[in-house]
Amino acid sequence: MITVLQRVREARVEVAGEVVGQIGQGLLVLLCAEQGDHDGVADKLLAKILKLRIFSDEAGKMNRSVQDVHGGLLVVSQFTLAADTKGGNRPSFTNAAAPDEGRRLYEYFVEQARKLHPHVETGQFAADMQVHLVNDGPVTIPLSMNA
Repeated sequence: MITVLQRVREARVEVAGEVVGQIGQGLLVLLCAEQGDHDGVADKLLAKILKLRIFSDEAGKMNRSVQDVHGGLLVVSQFTLAADTKGGNRPSFTNAAAPDEGRRLYEYFVEQARKLHPHVETGQFAADMQVHLVNDGPVTIPLSMNA
């Protein structure tokens, strides 16, 4: 699985002009399942995200996790993170999980996140979404876990 984490002051996702998910301070989690990924990979990635110390402490050092600061998670599916741009000018997405498996893993990740974290919001899988955010820092962290 591949993710891009963005530390945000606020973020929201709209579908057809309607807000479907919204958080204040926390992490925007752009998430992509790849071929061969399984529940164990999702569990490992989620554990890393929840413990990653990328929020500032009183001294301004990145020493706190999203759990430490009681921040929200806004989880948005984004298969384009699996883009392969090595050949030509049109990206290939053959490394992304098939749509049914991608949806299953996304929903599994969200379900587990809701069990472990008090504030989890989402986008809509496979929808045309508009993501609005105020990146805090800016802090943007790419992260991947392999099967």
